[in-house]
Amino acid sequence: MSFFGVGNPFSTPVGQKIEQATDGSLPSENWGLNMEICDIINSTADGPKDAIKAIRKRLTQSAGKNYTVVMYTLTVLETCVKNCGRPFHVSVCNKEFISELVKLIGPKNDPPTVVQEKVLSLIQCWADAFQSQPELQGVVQIYNELRTKGVEFPMTDLDAMAPIFTPQRSVPDGPEPVLVGSPQRAAVPQGSPTRHNPEQPTAAVSLPFLNFFLSLLF
Repeated sequence: MSFFGVGNPFSTPVGQKIEQATDGSLPSENWGLNMEICDIINSTADGPKDAIKAIRKRLTQSAGKNYTVVMYTLTVLETCVKNCGRPFHVSVCNKEFISELVKLIGPKNDPPTVVQEKVLSLIQCWADAFQSQPELQGVVQIYNELRTKGVEFPMTDLDAMAPIFTPQRSVPDGPEPVLVGSPQRAAVPQGSPTRHNPEQPTAAVSLPFLNFFLSLLF
């Protein structure tokens, strides 16, 4: 059975917030809602699991239909990874979830280049950040598989990116998390750090390689 489970993922408190924050009619990202989502994930036992279910549902139901919703959802996902703790990281880096992200940018959905680059950049960033953490190797495995098959990832200065930062917890729930980057830097930079400017040139993703690989997988 899939770890994502069944039921309406938007019926939970965090699921409701995710549905609101990824509404395609929003003029831009709602950073207040995004940070509320992080707070719920960090302060409730079911928050990480419920959030990943809602994010996955939002992505799968919007793929090939509404890429504004997809981009808002990827922004929520990225913000949560940067601001939430180990339980959420374990869910995100699960190989099944990363495979869902890869399917999202497959030829079946005919996604725009901006979405393909965003997904590949997130996978690359997480693989680099979590490469030494045994529980989080699912994303590393998918990243290495894609590279082995010839997928070229967007050129990203990983050192210059905002760090993946795990907030301090009032009640420890295990070993101290490893901080990626400088903990003094803000987990969410000022402005809209995860918005992608389509006018800003980026290194081309090798889409023929990607599409060929995805056609073999799916």
